[in-house]
Amino acid sequence: MSEELIRLGLVDEEEVVLDEAALLLARLDHPDTDLTPYEETIEAIAIRLLVVGNAANTARERADALALVLAEEFGFIGDRDTYDDPANADLIRVLDRRRGLPVSLSILYVAAARRLGWTANVLDVPGHVLVLIGEDAAAVIVDPFRGGILVQRDQLAAMVNAVHPAGTGVIRHVAAMPNRAVLVRLLLNQATRAERAGKGRRALDLYARMTAMAPDYGHGWWERARLELADGDVPAARNSLTAMLEVTRDPDLRKRVAGTLEALGSS
Repeated sequence: MSEELIRLGLVDEEEVVLDEAALLLARLDHPDTDLTPYEETIEAIAIRLLVVGNAANTARERADALALVLAEEFGFIGDRDTYDDPANADLIRVLDRRRGLPVSLSILYVAAARRLGWTANVLDVPGHVLVLIGEDAAAVIVDPFRGGILVQRDQLAAMVNAVHPAGTGVIRHVAAMPNRAVLVRLLLNQATRAERAGKGRRALDLYARMTAMAPDYGHGWWERARLELADGDVPAARNSLTAMLEVTRDPDLRKRVAGTLEALGSS
């Protein structure tokens, strides 16, 4: 396991820099790649945004500046044609292709905004990922997958209601994501696609990265244990479930994990 990845799992949440961390995760699949050109591209985006958004004081103005720089000038847009391509969740390949998933593009938007001291967060929406610019009532929401266009409240409600029954409330199902949760989402996209493609070992490796980077995320340990069992590695699965038990507080889930560990102990 990469020492940088282990260090990422140890730093405080507020110290996680999204684009730098996503590049670190991507480099695990490109060990011989020089990150300098990619870091320079990210820096160039921030410099250009500083120029374009120099007079942007409102959330709407800052959202417009982000869309102009990232979508129009640098050409970042959602990959509709090959949505499930693993490259769309690999920030190195996203920077190469200027195409990506909602979460990978949102990382670029949020990271660029934060480099200028703007308030920006990745927004978890059922079935999608958006970006929240600004704070409180003055904040605006943009969709990086669609070129940074503004998302109105009725459009957001439609997204939520497409997954949850109408009338359950938008706010209940929409929340800003902590930095590690964003990176978990990035890895989860890759892991689920790898497993659907029959690449169980690849999925297991991605869950191992997830548990190193976000050790308090219980679901990662559970999926890792499941795949370790499928691979016939019972001792590794026991270790993963034990780690999950240490971070899980839900009593029903703890009971389930403990029961699984007991069953493995007698197998």
